[in-house]
Amino acid sequence: SNRIRICLSANGNDNKKFKVDDKMDGAPSRVLHIRKLPGEVTETEVIALGLPFGKVTNILMLKGKNQAFLELATEEAAITMVNYYSAVTPHLRNQPIYIQYSNHKELKTDNTLNQRAQAVLQAVTAVQATNAPISGTTVSESAVTPAQSPVLRIIIDNMYYPVTLDVLHQIFSKFGAVLKIITFTKNNQFQALLQYGDPVNAQQAKLALDGQNIYNACCTLRIDFSKLVNLNVKYNNDKSRDYTRPDLPSGDGQPALDPAIAAAFAKETSLLAVPGALSPLAIPNAAAAAAAAAAGRVGMPGVSAGGNTVLLVSNLNEEMVTPQSLFTLFGVYGDVQRVKILYNKKDSALIQMADGNQSQLAMSHLNGQKMYGKIIRVTLSKHQTVQLPREGLDDQGLTKDFGNSPLHRFKKPGSKNFQNIFPPSATLHLSNIPPSVAEEDLRTLFANTGGTVKAFKFFQRDHKMALLQMSTVEEAIQALIDLHNYNLGENHHLRVSFSKSTI
Repeated sequence: SNRIRICLSANGNDNKKFKVDDKMDGAPSRVLHIRKLPGEVTETEVIALGLPFGKVTNILMLKGKNQAFLELATEEAAITMVNYYSAVTPHLRNQPIYIQYSNHKELKTDNTLNQRAQAVLQAVTAVQATNAPISGTTVSESAVTPAQSPVLRIIIDNMYYPVTLDVLHQIFSKFGAVLKIITFTKNNQFQALLQYGDPVNAQQAKLALDGQNIYNACCTLRIDFSKLVNLNVKYNNDKSRDYTRPDLPSGDGQPALDPAIAAAFAKETSLLAVPGALSPLAIPNAAAAAAAAAAGRVGMPGVSAGGNTVLLVSNLNEEMVTPQSLFTLFGVYGDVQRVKILYNKKDSALIQMADGNQSQLAMSHLNGQKMYGKIIRVTLSKHQTVQLPREGLDDQGLTKDFGNSPLHRFKKPGSKNFQNIFPPSATLHLSNIPPSVAEEDLRTLFANTGGTVKAFKFFQRDHKMALLQMSTVEEAIQALIDLHNYNLGENHHLRVSFSKSTI
């Protein structure tokens, strides 16, 4: 047989009997010869190079020569690995390394002398055998200290806009070749496992990205090393992807992303210009809007109805503010259930939204905006609900229950309104305009709210809708509060929203 007995002298230097004479253009073999390894590299790091491609069955480190032999279970796995790394130069500890087929068809190592490598391999394979399924995906765990893992676990906090696998790929690719990504929802949080070719890339990405926001003021990345050193991806779709194996099926019953949404994301996520180091990955509102639009259609995984639903709004103009005006303004970002203006502190109010996602949206869009001449502050309250006053107790109309209001914008799941959530803007979108109402009527109506109408335009196809621009965002907020649901006659109640367009 062509077994080659490799003897190691006890000090780890390779014995003279073993000549390293592998040629670049060798025939495929399941034994790979790896050269130019950094001096301090460990067996685990070398094994991790092979794990994405299949089971690693043996390893021999030639420390003195900065080389190693890695044996995979099948020739096919070795070919996939060589092909992959000929396209993407592998790095260990920031140094490029070189991988080629070995002349050896298998490694026969002297176990007593190669104990450490064997121990590492056994640890890896033992845990690899007990695959833990995560949402239909197998993940091979191995006993590796977390800092050495090329796999990151990513949790996204404050996920007001959906974050797709492609967005993650785009951001994390700045730090090295991303081999695999698996996304899933756990404990009502959107999470991902992402595997690099090299633990060093994982380390750099974690340092640069942990705590950063993907979009303005939301979608915060929380990053740790995973205990896994290899991900086993079964399907390439919008939930999981193995970039080393483009041939994988997409899996039944797991629809890929709606092409329209995918296109919207492709356009918007190209804005994720991530400089060498990361400033918050600020994406202009257009992108956030596209993402929100997709959320309405896709139904956001990982956005729970949990989270704090009650907001505390302070610095209100107490002469002017009413539960109704707060209901109307906050209702742009979610279905307001209850409003309570505080009896002893009438410049503050509690607002209960239908779910935690809506309270986050309202907070991110309305904190710092001007309402009735005052800059309002919006934060999460420690209260879980807004208490209604006891029966028969008059609290001067300071508390109001809007639970059954016909004016909720988001009652229907997947409603178009989810796609039209935009930050407060000077331009308003008007809809449900009856045919008898002319531009002049609407200009007059809006001027009466105390602001100046700068521009107006009916939609070409549909005179039921129009854009109307006030001279400031504050004036537009005021006009929306005063005129949303205004009765224009003929049983038409005007609908007013903020627009992303300008006239």
